[in-house]
Parts: sequence; structure tokens; C-alpha cells
Amino acid sequence: MSGPHASKLRRQIAWEAARLLYQHEADEYYPAKMKAARHVCRGWVKPWDLPSNSEIREQLASLSRSLTADKPQDQLLSMRLAGLQMMRRLDTFRPRLVGSVLTGHTRPGSDIDLHLFTNSLDAVLAILDEEMLRYDVQHKTIHKEGEARHYVHIHLDDQFRFEMTVYPQNRAHVVGRCSISGGPMARASIAELEKLLAKEYPQLDIDDQLADIQATPDRFGVYLSLLLPLEDVKQKKVHHPEGDALYHSLQVFQLTYEQLPYDEELLTAALLHDVGKAIEPQDHVAAGLEALEGFISERTEWLIEHHMDAHRIAEGTIGSRHRRRLADNESYEELLLLAECDRRGRQPGMVVPVIEEAIDLLIELDAG
Repeated sequence: MSGPHASKLRRQIAWEAARLLYQHEADEYYPAKMKAARHVCRGWVKPWDLPSNSEIREQLASLSRSLTADKPQDQLLSMRLAGLQMMRRLDTFRPRLVGSVLTGHTRPGSDIDLHLFTNSLDAVLAILDEEMLRYDVQHKTIHKEGEARHYVHIHLDDQFRFEMTVYPQNRAHVVGRCSISGGPMARASIAELEKLLAKEYPQLDIDDQLADIQATPDRFGVYLSLLLPLEDVKQKKVHHPEGDALYHSLQVFQLTYEQLPYDEELLTAALLHDVGKAIEPQDHVAAGLEALEGFISERTEWLIEHHMDAHRIAEGTIGSRHRRRLADNESYEELLLLAECDRRGRQPGMVVPVIEEAIDLLIELDAG
């Protein structure tokens, strides 16, 4: 295997190995790597698809920081460092930082604005795909001074929001005009941004700081990495005539959304309730909750933990004491709804959102 998919696979295995080490399910890199490969690939993996110890170490440091970070940084500095990090990722395309993050005039909700120069949009998107980053591409035409100007924008959500404008390669040396002052637009290359940071933050160790904010699998990235293997989990047709576990999960999500479209925690539970089937089918609930630890709310955890109990309530096979304990929870009605959608989400041919659309919906709800 080669190309973007191989790189994505290595990243998935590296992250899973890091999770195993972080949660002390493995004590050494090699056992963690092999266990992670079996989980992600559901079978034999080619040696060149295995990540190096260094790649796992990077993911382990990122995961540790994402779960323990408690020291707020200066927002402008954080955005400049995030911009530098992205520019280094995309250095092939001669990136330039522009806008408020460069000038220092950021406001709440400001984007990090980058200009990229290439004749191949696909080459940029391939790198973003390898990094498992979420983005949208927007093509815009503006009519100005009697001519049509075409622009390509990439809107990306990482630690901060980015807007990256892609220009033809031969425009790299063309300095645009500032729409406010009318003068030359301020912009900075990687080297110029590093010089600015050294000047304004003389005590700053750039490489150490970038290591501290190394892009981590945010919770939505974790959801994606745990959901993808479900496509290869085939279920018994007598119980699941619809097909694989991912298709089933998306059906449950869609049916739940039709009932309570604004309940993010319930929708998260609906989407993720079966992720453990790709890890340990014999106890998929416990396996799924272990993998999701630290990435879901207590309420979502409770809904996933007890969704099989809710099936037993419907079947009349649960003890009365256990049922009363569940009924005392304020989310009991939502639990019953989740189980109902779980039973209904077994329809061959049902129209469902693609996995990225489902996650994007959760992101929108999270953003308020």
C-alpha cells in the first residue's frame, strides 16, 4: 500500500498505539504497535504500514497534552504558533501568513489566514487528508473592475479555524493590496514569521512550543478513527439485515436526529454506541467506552453504557430493581429512545448521511 491511504493508516495505528500506552493497556512500543495494528486493520498488516516508535511517541505526547493541558496561553501567540505549524506542514506551497494573526489585531472568532501557491489543489488536499483534518473547499467568483476573479478557499477546523486561499504558483511573488489601507498587504513566510516570533517573544523556544501544541486527534477526530473500522464489521443478517456496523450506526444516528436534532450528547451516543464492535465484539460496550474515555461527556457515556439494558427493558427481561435505578436517571427517556432507534436502524437501503456529515453536525451543535 502506498500514497495518502497508507499515510492515514500509519497515523491511525500510531494514534491507537499511543492510546494503549497512555491507558496502560501496553507497556512497550512494539506490543502496543502490533495490538493497534490488529485493531485498526482487523487482520494482518504489511510491515511498511506500521508507524515508527517516533510517530507513536509524537501521538502519545499529543494525547497526553490534550487530556492534561491546564495552562492557558496568550491567544495571539497560540494562533501564531498554530499558523506556523500549519505553514510547516504545507511548506511545499510557499505559504504566507496574512491578516489579523500576523498584524496582531485578532478578535474572538478570528481565523488564521494563509495564502498558498500551487497549480494543484488536489496536492494540498492530499496532505490535509493524510493529516486527517476536517475541511471544506469553497470556489468563489468576484466581479471587480469589469473582470471576473476566481478564488479557491479552504476552510479548516483544527486547534483554530483556518481560511487558506489557493493562488496559482506564478502569483507567489505578487504582493496584493490591503483592502483597508490600500497599501501593500502585510504577509510573512515561514522564516519571516519565525523571526517575528523571536523578536516579540525573545524567551520563546519555538520548537518546544510547537511540540506542546502539536495537532492532536480532537474528540471528533477520535470519533472518526473509531467509526471507520466499523465498515469492515459484518453482522449476522438475521439480526442486522442492513449490513455492516457503520451503516447501522449511521442509521441509528439519523433516526435519533429525526426525533431530537438538538441533543448533541444523545446524538453522539447514537453514532458511537457500537464502536466497540471493531475492538472486542464479545463485550463491545465496555471496549467502546474504554476507547472513548476522556472524549465523551458523562451523559453520553451513561447512554452508551446502558443501551443494551434498554433493549432488555423492551424485552421484559431486566430485573425490576435494575430498571428502577435506570428510571431514576434524568436521561431515562432518551435512553429508551436510543434503544428504539437502535432496533429500527436495521433497514436495508435506508438513506443515511456519510460519516463526515454526521460528525460535522455534531461539530455544529458543539459550536452552539
